[in-house]
Amino acid sequence: MKHLFSFLAALAAAVLLLAPLVIAPPAAFAGANPASTTRPPSVTKAEEYLRGLSTVKARFLQTAPDGTQMLGTFYLDRPGKLRFEYDDPIKDFVVADGLLIYFYDAQLGEQTNAPIGQTLADFLLRRDISFSGDVTVKKVSRGGGLLQIALVQTADPDAGSLTLGFEENPIRLKKWRVVDSAGAITEVELFRVETGPKLDGSLFVYIDPKRGAADNFNR
Repeated sequence: MKHLFSFLAALAAAVLLLAPLVIAPPAAFAGANPASTTRPPSVTKAEEYLRGLSTVKARFLQTAPDGTQMLGTFYLDRPGKLRFEYDDPIKDFVVADGLLIYFYDAQLGEQTNAPIGQTLADFLLRRDISFSGDVTVKKVSRGGGLLQIALVQTADPDAGSLTLGFEENPIRLKKWRVVDSAGAITEVELFRVETGPKLDGSLFVYIDPKRGAADNFNR
């Protein structure tokens, strides 16, 4: 259950970070004149790449703030749907069905859910992903062989940050890092990434493992 708590902590930290807020003017980018709204071409390229994603299947490695690591499979069907499924023996999973995101805790045999717009998932699942408006690019850098774009909430930049890491040739989302207001870090790294696969719609329906039936929200 500890690994699920770390995942939920990352999502909870992002509730304040990425929940829809009052739209603000685009902010200046790292390395640019503060009065300028000109963005580095690499940022525009990353934004266009994310907007162009439709379906994705990838393996993932999740690292919790305490260093605990878990493996699993990540599925994405934009807009609105995703699934994180951990490898055995972990039976927990996270699934978004287009409206709600569900977190299943196998140890307790219970699920909790929240509107997608109140979680980190909202940023990846929006129809029109944008590095402006309710989020601001705080820093653009390169490190570890990746283009790194750090995002903060425009209205409250001290609430935490989300850093997206991209391979560049060709461009591909490789990892993301959530830092909460207390400095706790949760990372998710993707590998064996497939873009454009045909995904079964049942992956994105919450099915109660105890009943083997779809939750009422999905009927």
